[in-house]
Amino acid sequence: MPGGRLTQAERQQIALGLADGLAYAEIARRLDRPTSTITREVMRNGGPTSYRADLAHRATEHRAHRRKSPAPRSARTPLPAHGRDPEAVRAYEETFTTVMMASGMPAMMARVMACLTLTDTGSLTASELVQHLEVSPASVSKAITFLESQGLVRRERDEGRRERYVVDDDVWYQSMMASARSIAQLVEIARQGVGVLGPETPAAARLENIARFLDFVSESTARAAEQAREILYTKPETS
Repeated sequence: MPGGRLTQAERQQIALGLADGLAYAEIARRLDRPTSTITREVMRNGGPTSYRADLAHRATEHRAHRRKSPAPRSARTPLPAHGRDPEAVRAYEETFTTVMMASGMPAMMARVMACLTLTDTGSLTASELVQHLEVSPASVSKAITFLESQGLVRRERDEGRRERYVVDDDVWYQSMMASARSIAQLVEIARQGVGVLGPETPAAARLENIARFLDFVSESTARAAEQAREILYTKPETS
């Protein structure tokens, strides 16, 4: 299996494969590359509908050049703790981000979520996120607002009264419950449509089927989240 960075020719083959509607796994098989390599390449360069081989190649060269350029000592991000390999951590963060993007999360939101999740403290300030991700404060603010609306991030104040953005074990529970509530709202709207369109019409029948399906999903999601939280995070009683 070939290693190293993708070549421009390989990126052109990726673009052709996407245009033909091929799955990432099939493109990877044809290039003899891991599927994760193709997924990460596409998602970090516009996604399946906007990927362009020439732009992706230039962007990769730019990132490589930026990494080789030494930053001033005061501006460098501290090395990861616990003896971790900084390059391995950076590569894993990109992979983690790519997977969340593939699940439907917007790129900047996925980057911020990955950054917070992989931080030992589970919390960062806006300025720390800006420095780590090398983006604007406005981009971080927009991402945090989105993540907060999904129940994935919460805000708190530290001792210096600075606002910190926090992820912990409970945020995924909160996110799943928020998802269940959102689905329940769709159920309610679908059933309103049955009354508007007339219960005996094909469109109304379709809406009722949607409502029944989503109602089951909503209830199952909430029940599973409650059970997982109780089993995984409830501390055993001491006698």
